Amino acid sequence: MDPAAIFQIGLFLGIFILVAILGWAVPVRLWIEANSAGVKVGIGSLIGMRLRKVSPPAIVRPLIVATKAGLDLDINELEAHYLAGGRVDRVVGALISADKASIELSFNQAAAIDLAGRDVFEAVQVSVIPKVINTPKVAAMAKDGIQLIAIARVTVRANIDRLVGGAGEETILARVGEGIVSTIGSADTHAGVLENPDAISKMVLGKGLDSGTAFEILSIDIADVDVGKNIGAELQTDQAEADKRVAQARAEERRAMAVAAEQEMKALVVEMKAEVVKAEAQVPLALADAFREGHLGVMDYMRYGNIEADTAMRTSIAGQDDETISETETE
Repeated sequence: MDPAAIFQIGLFLGIFILVAILGWAVPVRLWIEANSAGVKVGIGSLIGMRLRKVSPPAIVRPLIVATKAGLDLDINELEAHYLAGGRVDRVVGALISADKASIELSFNQAAAIDLAGRDVFEAVQVSVIPKVINTPKVAAMAKDGIQLIAIARVTVRANIDRLVGGAGEETILARVGEGIVSTIGSADTHAGVLENPDAISKMVLGKGLDSGTAFEILSIDIADVDVGKNIGAELQTDQAEADKRVAQARAEERRAMAVAAEQEMKALVVEMKAEVVKAEAQVPLALADAFREGHLGVMDYMRYGNIEADTAMRTSIAGQDDETISETETE
């Protein structure tokens, strides 16, 4: 190939690459757009943004909007906020909304709120238009043992001065729920709460629940109050059941002790019978000794036999009478 042709092709490619780099490094269209809107931005500033890895449209376009809205912002502050990880468009939108609503909000304050992780634009909107937060169902028990389930609507307004470091909606909901439980728990009867539910709102609102939070509580309205379980009756029932089980355990313990005592008595009776049998076994030996020693004669022995037979007869008759009496009582 002809060297001249190669040189022309290389030159063409070089010019094309140079134009592409300049087109990327120098956003001419954005520069024209800014200057036509009355925002003085130099080409060098746009190139510097590219070199600092800052998106020029993310800085220049919010600056154009702010200028058109009558705000005087510094492009360097916007770029610094972008490099810090902030959202320039939300900050500028918040500043414009605050200015139109006559709310004092400086750029540094808005930037700090944005870097703290809060949506500064939404915060300004909540300052202008209060936000309604619905609490979950809060269950509490009055002094008469009846459970009440309440739902409240909390109307809040953002406090710009406390957005940095202030507690969020979760703290508001927790404090309101705690106040509802405390108010219902201090009521003598659940009927009184149902008759006058706004007493809950007044008492809870008077506790200053928005202290240390990023919001200002405007009102607390009880949306619904339902009657739940009879907790007092359930507790009494559970206590009675527990007392019954304790009594049954003690009765079972006494029964076991009685059974053990009965078995001991039976063993003692058997032992006594054994002693009687042992003693009766000595009688014939004693009689034999009495015969040998002459202390007992034949007639004495006969009388002893008659007495023993008479005793056996009387015992038999008495046993039959007892059986007859038992059968009569049974019938």
